[in-house]
Formats: sequence, structure tokens, C-alpha cells
Amino acid sequence: MRILSVTVVFASSIIASSFTTTSPATFGFIRNPSTIDHETSPLLTSPHSKKTTATSFLMAFESPEEIEMDTEDRMLKSVDSVRKNLQSIRTGRANAAILDLVVVDYYGAPTPLNQVASISVPNSQQLSVDPFDKSITADVEKAITESGLGLTPNNDGTVIRINIPSITEERRNELVKQCKAIGEDGKVALRNVRRDGVDAAKKLEKGGDIGKDNLKDCQDAIQKLTDNFVKEIDSVIQNKVKDVQTV
Repeated sequence: MRILSVTVVFASSIIASSFTTTSPATFGFIRNPSTIDHETSPLLTSPHSKKTTATSFLMAFESPEEIEMDTEDRMLKSVDSVRKNLQSIRTGRANAAILDLVVVDYYGAPTPLNQVASISVPNSQQLSVDPFDKSITADVEKAITESGLGLTPNNDGTVIRINIPSITEERRNELVKQCKAIGEDGKVALRNVRRDGVDAAKKLEKGGDIGKDNLKDCQDAIQKLTDNFVKEIDSVIQNKVKDVQTV
């Protein structure tokens, strides 16, 4: 692929919840403050999320095949972002994945919790976090407390234990809404990727690099990719909702 121009401004680093009491956001390139990026989308929907800087991501392609490959790759990343955000929504049962997005200040370097500690599930209502370096146990405790997950860690100086409280029916309904919102944001990301792919194909046609038939075939291929990934997001959301509703 020959890239003629790329303009990227890295968005400000953020560690905030995707929703008021759920997952902290990941890092990514933000195309527009009002939408989600389809490259490494953090699916920012929280009213508490920090403002980010709008950027452009401009690319030029030599063929429809390149456009379709790029479109598929970016859509895969969007679906992965949906999965990652759903992992940190707790369901009333202990699941080590809810700590995947917790970041610890490890000697001045922001580091994922699962890289500095062993996380286990002693029982269905408790998580155990055992830092490899015991000197950072307090930092790990602080990171969990400030993660926005609504968890209260108990630090005995060596191991941190987190009791997972059961959730009410009202809370389950709220979590279901959050799951569906994450899914909708993922679909917005897919539509953004589709738009960019179609625009890139139109640019090739306008420049005389491909014919109208090639343009139509490319548009159809991009739409097919979009439909398939929308169905995948629907399936992922359905499974998570089922998990949340299971007492």
C-alpha cells in the first residue's frame, strides 16, 4: 500500500470510565469528539470522559483491494474495542477480566495491572490481586480504587482482595442498557469506517484509476463487510446481556 499522506494528532491520554461506574477508557485516535474512532476506539460515552483533540486520518490507496483490506482491518479493531469495553462491566460474579483496563503507576510508567500482578478468582464473589513487586501494593490498591469500576480493594500489605457485591435487579437493567449503548457506539464506528472506505473508492474513480463497475463492486464489498460486523457486534452484545441477566 502506498500512503501518500497521513495526518495524525495523538489524542490526549485518558483513563476514565466508559460509563459512570463501568470501564476505564483505553487510548486511541479520536476523529471527532462527538463520535468514536474506528481505529482504536475507546468508545467514549461517559459524561466524565476528558475532552479529546479532533484529528484527521487521511490515506490514499492504489486499488479497491487495498481499500477493502484496510476497511476489514479497521472494522475488526472496532469489534475488538466493543469486546474490551464489555469485559469491564461487572455482572455480580467475580471475573478477572474486569480489571483488564486498570492501569498502575509503576515507577512513573502507566502499566496495565495484569503486567505487574497475578490476578486470580478464589471464589465467585472475590478477586485476588498479588503484585509481583510488593513495594507497589499500595499503588495497585490506589489504581483499583480510582479505576471507576466501583470496587473496594482490601489490602493486607501483601495481597489485595476484592469482594464483588451482588447486584440488584435495577442495577442489572442499568448494566444491560450500558451494554447496548456500547454496541450502538461500535456500530457507529463501523459506519464511520464504511464511509471512509466508500469515499476512498470514489476518489479512485474520480481520478480515473478505476471504472464505475469497479467502484460499485468495491462499495458492495464494503457494505457486505459492514453487515457482517454489525451482526457480530449484535451477537457479542446479546451474549453479554445474557451474562448480566444471569443471577
